[in-house]
Amino acid sequence: MGANLSGGVTDVEGMVQPRLGDIPESCVALVLMYMDPPEICMLARLNRAFRGASWADFVWEAKLPANYRFIVDKVFHEKSMVKNSGKRDIYTKLCRSISFDDGTKEFWLDKNNGGIHLSIASKALSITGIDDRRYWNFIASDESRFQTVAYLQQTWWLEVNGDFDFQFPLGKYSLFFRLHLGRSNKRLGRRVCNSEHVHGWNIKPVKFELTTSNGQRAVSEHYLDNPGNWVNYHVGDFVVDNPHALIKIKYSMTQIDCTHTKGGVCVDSVLIHPSGVGKER
Repeated sequence: MGANLSGGVTDVEGMVQPRLGDIPESCVALVLMYMDPPEICMLARLNRAFRGASWADFVWEAKLPANYRFIVDKVFHEKSMVKNSGKRDIYTKLCRSISFDDGTKEFWLDKNNGGIHLSIASKALSITGIDDRRYWNFIASDESRFQTVAYLQQTWWLEVNGDFDFQFPLGKYSLFFRLHLGRSNKRLGRRVCNSEHVHGWNIKPVKFELTTSNGQRAVSEHYLDNPGNWVNYHVGDFVVDNPHALIKIKYSMTQIDCTHTKGGVCVDSVLIHPSGVGKER
């Protein structure tokens, strides 16, 4: 069927009818502009006209975040090389996980819809007592994007804070803390979880909070549970109505009731992505 579409059709009088490949690239590009990136890449395989149209800058300009120039400046080291690339190349580069800020943060676009995702490592957070190895340690973990997590053995006072400046495209975003009860490792090739230090999380909930520089605030409380599994604890949501405004986000998790100790939790990262993506709790 595809061969017939691109190879032309002869009517009963022997006249060759227009072929799919005869459509001007500019017209094809106008159609592709309204399609999702995976559809554009799939149609690019049809013929030369579709392949050429799939590289049109204005097609991919519509898929990139409105503030992609800020994002390029923020996350890339070789900014000029990226800026001089075609828009499809820029989109492709942004869809790969990009490490920045000395490896403490990662950024990537959803290749299907262009939604932005951010991950902020535990080493970019301010953790009370992190310098005292009796309480906290940074440990290696191949289950983290950053290969390192902050592990709490025991404390009376849990306080983890962070902040981040960024320009977000229009939309609603959710923020999470990625946590794990117990310390996982591999033994004889199998994943095992050491729950030796896990205690105190069923007595009082952990308070999570976020605030933004434009006056938004969200607070939630969760009992930490499900040992042996990574859980994204939903802190709250914020809305962006100006894609070119720099927003400062502050986020925290605290459990400062000193009537009991708690321990055995891994703090991996803070996640920010469009609302409705991934598991919330």
